[in-house]
Amino acid sequence: IDPDEVVALGAAQQAAILAGEGDDVLLLDVLPLSLGLETMGGVVDKILPRNTTIPAAARSTFTTYADNQTGFDLHVVQGEREFAADNRSLARFTLKGIPPMPAGMARLEVAFEVDQDGLLHVDARELTTGLAQRVEVKPSYGLTDEQVEDMLIGALDHGESDLEARRLAEEKVEAERVLLASDKALDDAAAAALLEAGEREAIVAAAAGLRQALGGKSAARIHGAIEALDEATKPWAGRRMDAAIARAIGGKGVGDIEASVARAQGVEAHLQQHEEQRGR
Repeated sequence: IDPDEVVALGAAQQAAILAGEGDDVLLLDVLPLSLGLETMGGVVDKILPRNTTIPAAARSTFTTYADNQTGFDLHVVQGEREFAADNRSLARFTLKGIPPMPAGMARLEVAFEVDQDGLLHVDARELTTGLAQRVEVKPSYGLTDEQVEDMLIGALDHGESDLEARRLAEEKVEAERVLLASDKALDDAAAAALLEAGEREAIVAAAAGLRQALGGKSAARIHGAIEALDEATKPWAGRRMDAAIARAIGGKGVGDIEASVARAQGVEAHLQQHEEQRGR
């Protein structure tokens, strides 16, 4: 197809629509570039993909990385690259005042909505407290067709290397999380009391192997070291869970026990969702 003919045809169809003719033709506005949020490791979670018809809306849920985190820093970006630094920055804001909680307990829901005028509304809400904040931005402001084309070409040119770098960054983030959790558990006297002979040594050795892998640039090696540490801690984690459930239901009635079981099932579902997201 001749590109000039395509442009001419599109212009003719648009003219016909404006003139009240060509009722069987429908031209839809779409997002020229994806809209997303920067996450741990600097990677982008694309919430509204490129070519989505507008008006459009989508949402995603995030959680905290560290214990006692009292705020979420949000960075809204536009583009097709895998890292926020390589995309166009649209807005930054912070949701503050979240009560201190263990890592992974706070739940942040972020909703993106692009209205028919192309205005992006970003709503962030912490689900356990109801704390919320909103920003609005015009993604197309100051953006030319040439810039869009350049950004798309750049994404194609760096596609393979970006994906490799993203996988490495995500594995590093997961490795840091796993190491933080295992170190915290080993330092807890009650949890450490549940260790059986040889388990501490095996866990420490697996953690050392993971730290060594973190010093390199092999995502596959880091992934394998994470699995090795998970395997070393699995029996101990099961005993810790059993002990936590026993403490939770001790001296309680049937209703309290059912509530405790429901909470435990919620935790298990959250962990399963996290593993599924890692797999994607």
